[in-house]
Amino acid sequence: MEEAIVKVVNLSHRYSVQWAIQGISFDVQKNGIQGLLGSNGAGKSTLMNIMCGVLRQTDGDVYINGMNTKDNPVEAKRFIGFLPQHPPLRIDLTVEEYLTYCAYLRWIPSAAVKEAVEEAMEKCKITHFRKRLIRNLSGGYQQRVGIAQAIIHKPVLVVLDEPTNGLDPNQIVEIRHLIKEIAEERTVILSTHMLTEVQAICDHIRMIEEGHLVFSGTVDEFNNYIVPNSLLVTLKQAPPLNELLQLEGIVDGEEMGDHRFRLSFKDVNGVVERLVETSVEKKWQLVEVGVEKKSLDAIFAELSKKK
Repeated sequence: MEEAIVKVVNLSHRYSVQWAIQGISFDVQKNGIQGLLGSNGAGKSTLMNIMCGVLRQTDGDVYINGMNTKDNPVEAKRFIGFLPQHPPLRIDLTVEEYLTYCAYLRWIPSAAVKEAVEEAMEKCKITHFRKRLIRNLSGGYQQRVGIAQAIIHKPVLVVLDEPTNGLDPNQIVEIRHLIKEIAEERTVILSTHMLTEVQAICDHIRMIEEGHLVFSGTVDEFNNYIVPNSLLVTLKQAPPLNELLQLEGIVDGEEMGDHRFRLSFKDVNGVVERLVETSVEKKWQLVEVGVEKKSLDAIFAELSKKK
């Protein structure tokens, strides 16, 4: 089996007396987009700052491409590209000047700097802004410059903290496309508190809440985490709600208007069949019936124990 690009082992960190994260362990395999999901203050930024060598952990270990970040911090950082929540931009430099500066910071040999800058600008589609001062770019293009500095040295791991925060819908779509392109060649860890973000572009999700890892799995596994327990029913000649609640297996319900009902059940087996048979028998004129999937917000609330 191929060695993990990232290996986190029993990672914990404490600020003064309060633990920000505790006992977190996971592996990240090569390529693809890994979502790091959690509410604000859950511990995501602490975890990423430790992984990227910005913060030294209280306990535990992080391995990047097999390199321990505590024992070999400088070497490990060569494998990482990092875009913090607030991009570290020098806004009085032009795009080209700033990326050249970043290339030297990343110890790219002088002879290779120009090519590295060109590749990063082309990848992020900012070549036409090479002579533009960064302060004069829109938020979306400033974010592209931030991503360019994170990939300029061709790292195997790119860590992005809330990369679409504060962008308008069109800019968000553009940044998503860019992240997907980057993930074709390397592993991307995307931190966000936005459920729609992970659903749109991530292959795998890890969720942190109150400093603990509470979920790790694919997007489909996340979406199906909570077993559905309700039906959405449309009846053209609907009876009173109380009559629907008399059906065997139905435990609760609510009227939603326009002849629609939400009916809760404990066990789906037989419920739909009984509803269809009763509707035919009593001429309720059943138009539609289907199992209602839980929303991502409901799953998030269940996992974070904030119902």
